[in-house]
Amino acid sequence: MSGHGSGRVERLLEGLAAGDRTAISEALNLVDDRRSEQRQAALELLDGLATRPLPHAPYRVGITGAPGAGKSSLLNALVEKLRASDAGIGIIAVDPSSQRSGGALLGDRMRLSGGARESGVFLRSMAARDRLGGLADATQAGATVLSSVFEWVFIETVGIGQSECEVAQLVDTLVFVAQPGAGDTLQFMKAGILELPDIFVVNKADTGPAAERTRGELESTLGLTASPEPGDWRPPVLLASAQDRQGIDTLLDALAEHRDQGLKSGRLEARRQSGEQAFAVDSLARRYGEYGLERIGGAQAVAQRLAAPGPRSIFAVVLELGREIERAVKPG
Repeated sequence: MSGHGSGRVERLLEGLAAGDRTAISEALNLVDDRRSEQRQAALELLDGLATRPLPHAPYRVGITGAPGAGKSSLLNALVEKLRASDAGIGIIAVDPSSQRSGGALLGDRMRLSGGARESGVFLRSMAARDRLGGLADATQAGATVLSSVFEWVFIETVGIGQSECEVAQLVDTLVFVAQPGAGDTLQFMKAGILELPDIFVVNKADTGPAAERTRGELESTLGLTASPEPGDWRPPVLLASAQDRQGIDTLLDALAEHRDQGLKSGRLEARRQSGEQAFAVDSLARRYGEYGLERIGGAQAVAQRLAAPGPRSIFAVVLELGREIERAVKPG
């Protein structure tokens, strides 16, 4: 790439290392830019972030669930509690896309209240693009940018269905927020996503019997469908009230327990590697199609390249494989 582009990447890397909010915004704009001339600079920035040592161990948490369950309110309560301990927090709120501009449809409104306006909290709305209910490539990239700066990175999804599958590959812990009396249990079973969340939270516990009933339904359904091996994580079903700030400490304890168990067992590292492979295959397939992907050996070749030793990041591998596909399909 050009010297000008290289200079920009180096400047952003330095700014991110210093926690500069202007650099964070510019880096997120770059990785969310769909123009082809920006793609290489974005991937080189992400490669630089992914291969440098960090002064902290970032932890990614997905917050998902049906619209109206209170995901944003619960996340705001978590942010307030974490900020009390001076934790740095980055948030990606995945919004439906505007059909006119392609941008985040809800990006101009404040998704979270006071907690998101503190100096140690950075909130970014990102569009789902044309992936209704899913995550755009920029979500993975944005999470990498925020993980380089903050100890906690939350990703709140649209919550339409596909997002649960995709965000589970991107985060260390997936929290599903359920609404009392909304028939969520049946919908979970229909969507086939009951096995994905690591923690279930029935929000609006202040509704009393309705919340308790929903909690019981979820626990019964999980008992019928889940058969974990000894030592495996058993997803808890918690009660919380974002409005009354009840159950927030219990949720934070469950998050810490899930992270610690994953680190000790090695499952967290395996989950991250599996998620990177899924991202790379999906990203290449969407950009070049199944035909282009098969020209370099398909998903198996991508997995082998990612497993090869070396300091390269997933983003550098995607860039390399993309160039190989372009050479392979180039006429003549």
